[in-house]
Amino acid sequence: MIHIESILNDGVKTIRVGGDVDASSSIQLDTEIKSAIEGGDKKILVDCSKLNYISSAGLGVFMSYIQDIEANNVKLVIFGLNEKVLNVFEILGLNQLLKIENSTEAAKAYLNEI
Repeated sequence: MIHIESILNDGVKTIRVGGDVDASSSIQLDTEIKSAIEGGDKKILVDCSKLNYISSAGLGVFMSYIQDIEANNVKLVIFGLNEKVLNVFEILGLNQLLKIENSTEAAKAYLNEI
């Protein structure tokens, strides 16, 4: 089961993802990210501190937006991945294509860089 919450605060869209992102629930994650990018949000935090599991479909959601992020000058940073989930991102090389930070503070600092 997945839990997703989006909050806009001081020009930063935070998408909190919790539970398990699998083939069926990845649609919700896709909807939230798509909405943020198409809505013109330029700073997006993806809080995965409560994410337990992500399937290839969930990883595919992030991969599908790499070009959109670059084309729209969006700063998107994922943070709070547990060791198991982070390992999957690293094995697939997504840590080279997406900004991943360990903490909320580091993620926010990245968004505030010029």
